[in-house]
Amino acid sequence: MRIELSGTGRRFNQDWIFRRADLSFTSGEAYALTGPNGSGKSTLLQVIGGLMQPSEGKVTYHQDDKTVAPESIFQHVALAAPYLEVIEEFTATEFLEFHRRFKPLRAGRSVQEIVDRIGLAGAAHKQIRQYSSGMKQRVKLAQAFYSDTPVLLLDEPTSNLDATGIQLYKDLVAEEGAGRLLIVCSNDPVEYEFCNTVLSVMDYKPATTRR
Repeated sequence: MRIELSGTGRRFNQDWIFRRADLSFTSGEAYALTGPNGSGKSTLLQVIGGLMQPSEGKVTYHQDDKTVAPESIFQHVALAAPYLEVIEEFTATEFLEFHRRFKPLRAGRSVQEIVDRIGLAGAAHKQIRQYSSGMKQRVKLAQAFYSDTPVLLLDEPTSNLDATGIQLYKDLVAEEGAGRLLIVCSNDPVEYEFCNTVLSVMDYKPATTRR
């Protein structure tokens, strides 16, 4: 998978979050998007992933040298982010079973195996609304890492995780990230230390908004 941004920008009302971004992202590489809090990292990530349309320029997606149709982009992208909601009336098992109807699991993985791997086997029968914030984050990471997609987008992936959860995140990157296009949106080097390219959203700010 290859994602290309050409003269891409996004604004809310009259305020430009970023402008004139010319970027290329390729499978097998890991990228970090950095910048101060409130600088627009998450907005840029959502534009890259097709969750938000650009206000100018374009974003194109290529798989096996063929352009991916806009209505099919969601099949190629998985996202874990603090602002994404999970269905709290489901158990973790039910949620992952529901999610796999839209995006198949990576080859050789089962829902039960995934629940065990993320350390929630003992709570698999509980509704997600009974989970702690850290347990919910593990569920969000699981649905992203174990979706069979070439693109994996991670926005502040260790939010609400303790030391054990952070190590789980690192292990999932090593186990499930190889060969995929990974983009991590973060200000914490712990979350993106494996990335070989680090980009700052501040480089794509209009001059009058830079700090």
